[in-house]
Amino acid sequence: MKVFKTSLFRAICAIIVGALLIKYREETMQWLTITIGVIFFLSGVVSLASYYSARKSAGGPEVYNSNGELISGGPRPALPIVGIGSVILGAILTLMPDTFINGLTYIIAALLIVGAISQFINLASARKYADIGLFYWLMPSVILLTGLVAIIYPKAIASAPLFVIGWCMLIYGVVECINTLKIHSCQKQISKQEAETPAIEEQTETKDEQQPAE
Repeated sequence: MKVFKTSLFRAICAIIVGALLIKYREETMQWLTITIGVIFFLSGVVSLASYYSARKSAGGPEVYNSNGELISGGPRPALPIVGIGSVILGAILTLMPDTFINGLTYIIAALLIVGAISQFINLASARKYADIGLFYWLMPSVILLTGLVAIIYPKAIASAPLFVIGWCMLIYGVVECINTLKIHSCQKQISKQEAETPAIEEQTETKDEQQPAE
C-alpha cells in the first residue's frame, strides 16, 4: 500500500509540475532557479557564520569543560571553501536565473528519462500476471524519446523546450496514475484468488470425504 500511495503521489507531483511548466513556462523555471539559489545562499551564509563564530574563540589557550569538551582556544578552523562557493553560486542563481534555465531543462529531461525507464520496469513486472496493451508501452516510449532528444539534440525543441517538457511531464504523471491503478487492481485480484484457492480446495476435499465409497 505504501508503494501504491508513493507512486500516486509522485504522479500527482509530476502532473502539477507539468501544468506549471505549460502555463507559466519561463516564469516557473525562473522562480525554481531563484528558490534553489536562495537555498544555496542561506547554506553558505550559515557555514560562514559558524566559521567566524569558531574563529573568535580559537587561537588562545585550550579550555575544556568538565565533560572534556573544548570550550575555547585550540587551532583556528579552516576557511569554509564550500560555504564561500555556496554563497557565490546562490547569489548567481538568484540574481541571474536565466543563465541556468537550460541547465535545469536538462535536469528535468533526465528525470523524464529515469521515470520512463521506471515505467518500463513496472510494466515488465506486471506482464507476469496481466495483459499489458500497446498503449501502456507507447506512452513511456514517447516520454523516453523526448527526454533523450532534449539532452542529445536540444535544437529539435529549441523553440519551446519548457512547453514540450512540461507536456511530457504532464503525460508522464497521467500515465503513471493509470499504470499504478491498473497494477494495483491486478495485484488485488491475484491476492484475492490466492486467498480463495485454499478455501475451494478445502471444500472439495470435504465433499470427497463425505461421498460414500463404492
